[in-house]
Amino acid sequence: MKNKKIIAIVLAAVLVISVGVLAACTKNGGTDEPSTEPVSNTEVKTLTMATNASFPPYEFYEGEKIVGIDAEIAGLIAEKLGMELVIEDVEFKTIIPGVQSGKYDMGMAGMTVTDERLESVNFSDTYAKGVQVVIVKEGGDIKSLDDLEGKMIGVQEATTGDIYASDEFGDDHVTKYANGALAVQALNAGKVDCVIIDNEPAKNYVEANEGLEILDTEYTVEDYAICFAKENTELQEAVNGALKELIADGSVQKIIDKYIPAE
Repeated sequence: MKNKKIIAIVLAAVLVISVGVLAACTKNGGTDEPSTEPVSNTEVKTLTMATNASFPPYEFYEGEKIVGIDAEIAGLIAEKLGMELVIEDVEFKTIIPGVQSGKYDMGMAGMTVTDERLESVNFSDTYAKGVQVVIVKEGGDIKSLDDLEGKMIGVQEATTGDIYASDEFGDDHVTKYANGALAVQALNAGKVDCVIIDNEPAKNYVEANEGLEILDTEYTVEDYAICFAKENTELQEAVNGALKELIADGSVQKIIDKYIPAE
């Protein structure tokens, strides 16, 4: 009786294995070719992008969603790579350390390529041009870049505006803020005399704050790119390939024109 039970258990196990093999063969069309069915969401690799979503029109909130030039370009890149984009909103100064440590796959936040940053991370090809400008109060005594000497300058911490202003005017004349909005608030409150920041967010801040204006003279012109960990060259090359296609077919320019209409 005992032997019959053992035989029955073995036969049942063989039957289960046979059914499983038959199901697998049926799913693949009875061949060794991989299934062409869509990959389930649990199998899709994520592409984690670190940004600072207070930099319109490159990244900002629309309701609870982060949108903007960088967000849309990154979305198309992820689509081309067959990945799911995840955007993390963090302080700008933490983006490069986070990418270096592997916490984020890449950083995309209207980030300028500089020699100093190239010591820590690699960059993609350029996808946009940035212009640093100076926001001042209307009717104030700052009329040109020459008038910045001796003034208190507000900047977003760790940005090129911060780097350039600190190098040119000294740390004693630069006040650093977590984002551009706080720097502009400080200007309105009289805590700083001007703010150095990218031209596009500058236009948004001036439009939203009566009594402010942008100096006619550009402070500096820069190249924007995506940063990666030094060892993550495979992702850097893949993103560059996707970016090259998106630039060639006009997709990148279309996104930029959507957020920055020609004047």
